[in-house]
Amino acid sequence: MFLGTYTPRLDDKNRLVLPARFRERFADGLVIAKGQERCLCVWSVDGFKAATRSLSDAPLTSKGARDYLRVLFAGAHDEVPDKQGRVTVPQPLRAYAGLVRDCAVIGAGSRVEIWSATAWEGYLAAQEDTFSALSEEVPPGLL
Repeated sequence: MFLGTYTPRLDDKNRLVLPARFRERFADGLVIAKGQERCLCVWSVDGFKAATRSLSDAPLTSKGARDYLRVLFAGAHDEVPDKQGRVTVPQPLRAYAGLVRDCAVIGAGSRVEIWSATAWEGYLAAQEDTFSALSEEVPPGLL
């Protein structure tokens, strides 16, 4: 499970250093793709296969499923981190997420998300009240 918030920066070659706690899980490769709210999602290769397996089972007659799969797979990028744990974030994905320099890398359970630091701060601030209100809807035993 991926947990925590980290604040790496993109270097001059548009590489991001993965948090040390996440590197072992991505050592054999990873997939970066567009996420919701203009963030990027990062999965291990096996994690990406598992996450998309049920999507691939959707009927081709479902326009919503076709649209989602096209955007997800067309924008996805696979890579193996270098020995320093760096991965290159391709320009189209940087543009989608508004990544320039300062980033927020967050653990999101089965995946990691990469946000522009500014966007993450704004999102988190906007969600504080919602987070408190949703506590009544959280499954019993979690809180």
